[in-house]
Amino acid sequence: MAEKPITPLLDTVTSPAQLRALPREQLRQLADEVRLEMIDAVSVTGGHLGAGLGVVELTVALHAVFNTPHDRIIWDVGHQAYPHKILTGRRDRMRTLRQKDGLSGFTRRAESEYDPFGAGHSSTSISAGLGMAVASQQLNHPRNVVAVIGDGAMSAGMAYEAMNNAGAMDARLVVVLNDNDMSIAPPTGALRAYLARLVSSPAYRGTREAAKSMVHKLPQFLHEPARKTEEFARSFFTGGTLFEELGFYYVGPIDGHNLDHLLPVLDNVRDMGNGPVLVHVVTKKGKGYEPAESSADKYHGVSKFNVITGAQAKAPSNAPSYTSVFAQTLIQEAEADPRVVAVTAAMPSGTGLDKFAELFPDRIFDVGIAEQHAVTFAAGLASEGMRPFCAIYSTFLQRAYDQVVHDVAIQGLPVRFAIDRAGFVGADGPTHAGNYDNAYLGAVPGMVLMAAADEAELRHMVATAAAYDSGPIAFRYPRGDGLGVDMPARGEILPIGKGRILRQGSTVALLSYGTRLGEVLAAADKLATLGFNPTIADARFMKPLDEELIAGLARNHDVLITIEESGIGGFGSHVATFLASNGLLDGKVRLRPLMIPDRFDEHSSQADMYAAAGLDRAGIVSTALTALGYDEAARRAALAGA
Repeated sequence: MAEKPITPLLDTVTSPAQLRALPREQLRQLADEVRLEMIDAVSVTGGHLGAGLGVVELTVALHAVFNTPHDRIIWDVGHQAYPHKILTGRRDRMRTLRQKDGLSGFTRRAESEYDPFGAGHSSTSISAGLGMAVASQQLNHPRNVVAVIGDGAMSAGMAYEAMNNAGAMDARLVVVLNDNDMSIAPPTGALRAYLARLVSSPAYRGTREAAKSMVHKLPQFLHEPARKTEEFARSFFTGGTLFEELGFYYVGPIDGHNLDHLLPVLDNVRDMGNGPVLVHVVTKKGKGYEPAESSADKYHGVSKFNVITGAQAKAPSNAPSYTSVFAQTLIQEAEADPRVVAVTAAMPSGTGLDKFAELFPDRIFDVGIAEQHAVTFAAGLASEGMRPFCAIYSTFLQRAYDQVVHDVAIQGLPVRFAIDRAGFVGADGPTHAGNYDNAYLGAVPGMVLMAAADEAELRHMVATAAAYDSGPIAFRYPRGDGLGVDMPARGEILPIGKGRILRQGSTVALLSYGTRLGEVLAAADKLATLGFNPTIADARFMKPLDEELIAGLARNHDVLITIEESGIGGFGSHVATFLASNGLLDGKVRLRPLMIPDRFDEHSSQADMYAAAGLDRAGIVSTALTALGYDEAARRAALAGA
């Protein structure tokens, strides 16, 4: 007799309410279908894969137990929220993920009522969740608030600051620790699952509260020993002493892929009274998809891939990535100087330092998701004569601004900041955009700031930073590949604060800072076809400015355009301040700064984002023609074919 075909469930579930209406014995099938749907969707769009696959069962269980969206579920970082998006009415748009006008790769308040808090940076969920829990108390709107945070994110100090605060309050907060890498606890099994259900059950908690009442009848000097005895006995079997010390009621560890274990524990936790609870679940990144399970690092974030083979599609390029050029050049400098060391905040592969680690395992320090500590740790290294390179994405360095000022710059310590992902980052959107480092570092006295125009210039800037011991120095470079220029065998030490003239012309001067130089050169070629012969300069440095170069451009041209991959307050602002302070804007020159507009730009391709910002060749030509007096019709005619 033929087996009865299994009826698909996912097609019938377009909201968590429909999920909650299913018999619980069907949730295993639903989880399997969600996993397959996610793999197929991400194979089309690319995105974060491994983390989401690891929380499929957890996502199903949370929505089955908690009354979302009334109850709040906050996904830390958000890149593990793809199953959540599938189950909350966004399945039909999953193949627009991270595409222009499509779904965000992270949680986003404007996208869905099921996303109560947006996130792209890690370790914010517990703080936000505590705020929501307190607000619900203040407003007398009872609800459960659940923060799902990974073990990596728990390495950040902000998570512990929030837990310390929550432990001293009576707020209704549930923290789910998704342990998929750190192996905080021994492997889970039936006994641990039983103990987790036991300690989260009303019967156990009732007995515990009764015991507490009895303890209060004992002499005062016996209160603390009794409390510690109960805590020790429970933690001996279930773990969690650290979290108990922070004031959380600890439950776990439990198998995060076993719905028979997850559901009853979450039921018990939901029905507890006030006070913070931590549920420790153990999961596996990439669960259910063998290529992702066997290579979690490579499948954390993926490009489009073949579902059958797992092979990722990479766009062909004849140029190395900026990140790889940084890593290769730093290796060269480390080979020549034993004082060169590298510091990363949980991003060894993202910053290229995994290659450095292969050759110098004792000279690289991955401090976890702790950018503040990374910067001050590097300051300590520099204070003792080492030459630390602190490699951090521009967007993440924002989290350590006080340390840059207080611990590095005020003391004049020669920490080298390698600022990756400067400028637009494309599909990762506004949470990861590196738009602000020019402005926030430019305000710090004593900083030397450089921006590479191409991969060869980046090699020179790494060498320059390695040799510079007079104070802090930073160099920025974007996501993606270089321009394919000829690469020098070794980097040259650049004269501090000196730019270069690439083409000498007249009327219009194009002063570039960073890797928009390729578009500047293309814009100059277009202007040449219109009868202009612009001067092209590469500033190289934002601090200190090449004042002689800039003054000459202002005196000898009708129009001076600055071009940078950064927001307001950066290179163009520094140039304008210098020119205005020295009376150089009182003459004929018309200054036009081109920068990233003062707004948050949604995810799209990098090329589309730069075009929308007017930072491509067409935008540069249009700005020049406008400054020269061309009206809109004339500009359009001139730009045809740009």
